[in-house]
Amino acid sequence: MFDQHRETLDRALAAIAGRGYWSAYPESPSPRVYGEGAAERGKAAFEAHLGKPFELDQPGTGGWVGAERSPYGLDLGVTYPEPDAGLLVEAAKAALPAWRDAGPDARALACVEIVHRINQRSFELAHAVQHTTGQAFVMAFQAGGPHAQDRALEAIAYGHAAMTASAASARWEKPAKGDPLVMTKTFTAVPRGVAVVIGCNTFPTWNAYPGLFASLVTGNPVIVKPHPRAILPLAITVGIAREVLAEAGFDPALVSLAVEEGQGLAVTLATHPGVRIVDFTGSTEFGQWLEANARQALVHTEKAGVNTVVVDSAGSFRGMLGNLAFSLSLYSGQMCTTPQNILIPAGGIETDEGHKSFEEVAAGLAGAVGRLLGDEARAVELTGAIVNPDVLARLEAAPSLGEVVLESRALKHPAFPDAVVRTPVIVRVDAGREDVYGREHFGPIAFVVPTASTEESLGLLRRVTAARGALTAAVYSTSPEVLARAERAALEAGVNLSCNLEGGVFVNQSAAFSDYHGTGANPAATASLTDPSFVAGRFHMVQSRRPAGG
Repeated sequence: MFDQHRETLDRALAAIAGRGYWSAYPESPSPRVYGEGAAERGKAAFEAHLGKPFELDQPGTGGWVGAERSPYGLDLGVTYPEPDAGLLVEAAKAALPAWRDAGPDARALACVEIVHRINQRSFELAHAVQHTTGQAFVMAFQAGGPHAQDRALEAIAYGHAAMTASAASARWEKPAKGDPLVMTKTFTAVPRGVAVVIGCNTFPTWNAYPGLFASLVTGNPVIVKPHPRAILPLAITVGIAREVLAEAGFDPALVSLAVEEGQGLAVTLATHPGVRIVDFTGSTEFGQWLEANARQALVHTEKAGVNTVVVDSAGSFRGMLGNLAFSLSLYSGQMCTTPQNILIPAGGIETDEGHKSFEEVAAGLAGAVGRLLGDEARAVELTGAIVNPDVLARLEAAPSLGEVVLESRALKHPAFPDAVVRTPVIVRVDAGREDVYGREHFGPIAFVVPTASTEESLGLLRRVTAARGALTAAVYSTSPEVLARAERAALEAGVNLSCNLEGGVFVNQSAAFSDYHGTGANPAATASLTDPSFVAGRFHMVQSRRPAGG
């Protein structure tokens, strides 16, 4: 089963070292890539889940729970086994020894087989992601499917590389008077223990897969606790993982699903004394609570942040505006990497079209968004739907925060009349209103802020990122000196920086095997997806030694 994936694993190991472009799983949903009929079979498989119990033969099942409703207006009607947290933890602990003893190669190749089978069901997962997150279908296919699968493979590669960085055994020989001292030594990667992955509403697979596979490949059983509004994509994932593990002769309790309709289960699992690793994506408040209270565990969190764009000058005014308009509109700004604050000198900027005043830059951005989303039928395939009522409430309150430069519009979705679809709002806020733009407003909400100078803009980037965190930052400038100062500011703030994006690369997108997502160097995240530190704490090295021949 697994030897067929050794080449894939080797290529992934080379990719994380080289950091160039590589993708194991094609992002195009074309029949030429995934085969004739794959799209239709995937949709049928998704529809077959609706209105039925999702069967998982796992310990601790009580009743059935589930209340997912699609942002597009569809009640999914899927129910899931209600878990007993304590029994899941005990079953996971019992499954650990055999998985540990299998060794890094077997675990890595088994994990790659799991991802391979997930990839074969990308269309089914795309519909599940679309109807739990509100993403448009193509984005749900790409981000929820192949891009998430690449991030999974990346985590597997980092875990394997960390565990095999040194020899698994050695013959130790030290010269001495008479015969040398000779020992044989073995070195074993010992998993930390049971892991819990707490999923998010907006990117249930993309954000969960790194932690899931980083823990699993390093020998740790994983309990997957999805967001109550986005269960189905991770339930499908867990089902696939359990199927592969059982076929390979391992206890499927190595991966289990923990579902709830309300709140509380995440707290119970994260603070359970038998849980040793917690991965979380979601709100700053709960992330900070986990960091403070799940003291028995290694805790990795990705929380909220305030992403900033510094505009100094533009080599292509239209290119800059078009790129920013797309970034603000993609999935209605419901991405942790979407820009929020756009800092522009009050005196305006120099561009290839001549000097532009602050007002002209702001109006130009509003016009670019308007043109991009002018055709409703095309616009909804970019914006998707509003994921939950909290986002809609923030959007409706945003005009009261400053001077509206671009009003948000309601769009009608031609295929889903009950979908809630909104275009972005852009609000002008003075530089002194850090109480407004200095906190995150998750959703299609952006602020244009007039600053005294680019230097003040860079200072605000440093200060807001240090206080609130950020996943991304961007700068536009034709000056090498300004770009160098911006890079220095980003290093000091601990945030990843994009410079002069004008084409088909956007600040809120990152490529597995090349781009790091988050840094761990500011409050928005405790680690980077994916780097060596993300996997290193998930296992320990334990040695055994004995005299040679003994």
